[in-house]
Amino acid sequence: MTSTGTTAPPPPGVARLLRPYAGGFAVVVVLQVIGAVAGLAPLLAVVELGRTLLAPGPADDGHVRDVVLAGAAGLLVRLLFTAASSGVGHLLDTRVQLSLRRRLAARLGRVPIGWLARRRSGELAKLVGEDVSAVHPLIAHTPGELVSAFVVPLVSLGYLFTVDWRLTLITLIPVLLAVALVPLMMTPTRLREQKEFDAAMGRISASAVEFVQGIAVVKAFGGSERAHGKFRTAVGDFTRSFYRMVRGLSGVAAGMQVALSPPFVLLAVLAGGAYRITGGGLAPADLLPFLLLGLGLTAPVAALGHGFDDLQTARRAVGRIRDVLAEPSLPEPVRPVAPEGQRVELRDVRFGYEGAAAGREVLRGIDLVLEPGTITAVVGPSGSGKSTLVRLLPRFYDPTHGSVLLGGVDLREVGSQELYRRVSFVFQDVRLLRASVADNIALAVPHADRDAVVRAARRASIHDRVLELPRGYDSVIGEDARLSGGEAQRVSIARALLADAPVLVLDEATAFADPQTEQAVREALTQDREKRTTLVIAHRMETIADADTVVMLRDGEIVERGTTAELLARGGAFAEFWKIHAGAGAGVGAGAGVREGEEAR
Repeated sequence: MTSTGTTAPPPPGVARLLRPYAGGFAVVVVLQVIGAVAGLAPLLAVVELGRTLLAPGPADDGHVRDVVLAGAAGLLVRLLFTAASSGVGHLLDTRVQLSLRRRLAARLGRVPIGWLARRRSGELAKLVGEDVSAVHPLIAHTPGELVSAFVVPLVSLGYLFTVDWRLTLITLIPVLLAVALVPLMMTPTRLREQKEFDAAMGRISASAVEFVQGIAVVKAFGGSERAHGKFRTAVGDFTRSFYRMVRGLSGVAAGMQVALSPPFVLLAVLAGGAYRITGGGLAPADLLPFLLLGLGLTAPVAALGHGFDDLQTARRAVGRIRDVLAEPSLPEPVRPVAPEGQRVELRDVRFGYEGAAAGREVLRGIDLVLEPGTITAVVGPSGSGKSTLVRLLPRFYDPTHGSVLLGGVDLREVGSQELYRRVSFVFQDVRLLRASVADNIALAVPHADRDAVVRAARRASIHDRVLELPRGYDSVIGEDARLSGGEAQRVSIARALLADAPVLVLDEATAFADPQTEQAVREALTQDREKRTTLVIAHRMETIADADTVVMLRDGEIVERGTTAELLARGGAFAEFWKIHAGAGAGVGAGAGVREGEEAR
């Protein structure tokens, strides 16, 4: 196999993800260092004022003035430089988030569509939206807080050691107690609880999206209790996981908060200072720097503790982003081969979904030839593998065994751009872009002029409806254009007709259309049929009647094939299928599509 991209690259680490922004982080750190050191000046000025005013004899007015000015200058420098550091950090954060979203969009655009089909839309929306936003504390706040947490204590300790090293060690007791509690927040149990919390939050997002998207069906068929029940189950799981996480962390967090609280710090300093002063080892005025700077030792560590949850959330979000960025793209051939013709052939094709039960194959030993200029209809009961079969032609999946050939060339040897110029597809579950109607129709042929777009819309019986929109073909889907499911399908069909690819794949493409519209669309699809090869999943008898070949699937195997008349005369599985569906009426398309988050079958 001469393809690339079959193995996943190693997940990029956080440092690798942020390496392009090293210069920006350096600026943030330098500005924060200057601001943090300057912030100690007001405290040291108060200490010096205390010593000056408590010293015997009159105070030196000039010295007092200089000390006050130095403290004020230090405060001003701190404000300016920390503000600048925060500003640069937030600008850097916007750049990083924009880059991550672009990289995720690019990666999602290159992964196999089958990989996307197995993921819920809520899961992907959370990844690109919430997970990228959750990186904000890591970029905009953590560098500055880390600098403060290390620089301020180190400078303060250096000064306090020059005053009295014994009392300095006593002042460090609250900090050491808080730091000793940190590993208790990183135990395997705590990490597992946090992972379960994230998973429960993802399930809430996914169930909410599914409920909103399916609200019309839920109301129509009276399934609100079941739909609400699924959401309530997700909320219940989230509540329990949140309770377990909070219960496990609350004791440790409370201990850290007490250890770093000003009353506890002052108690430690005053007790140690009283012991040193009464023992004659410390002058009373020298207790001042410990009372002031001792609080400064704990404040940055306390700030990190308060932001611990945000940092953990950001770390887990980065992990999920890394996993997606490491997902292998659709394998591309090293030396692409151009197909000759539009004959499609499936040779001993077998396929099983990744993660499915051992030995569970959706397709087993499929041999099928689609001759140019013919329509092949695939029928069968739900779960027989119809949708999976048609999704092999546009290469949403690669077969796990055997091969799919176009023009005598294995699809894995055809470049993706060349493949999608030759294969168009229309599925029951249509997703239109938030763009104009004209742009949606011309998606595969962006250079098409308006006349070509209108002709395609007319053939798909959507032209008259488009003219009713506020701005006609310039109306934007989701803004001033609201289309029903059947209308969205017809826009998708117009897109395929405009693309005019030699191979057309239809998965119950007119399931939501009324009979008159369906007839018009079928006539449009059969125009110039000799120029294309068509594969269609069909439940409606009219569609089956139009087919040159009908293939009956059952449990992933072809059990019958032939013309409609031949199969009916045979009196086998297809004849029984025809009898049941003809008796139930033509509109039996429900279930042919795939709901979001489910595997195609």
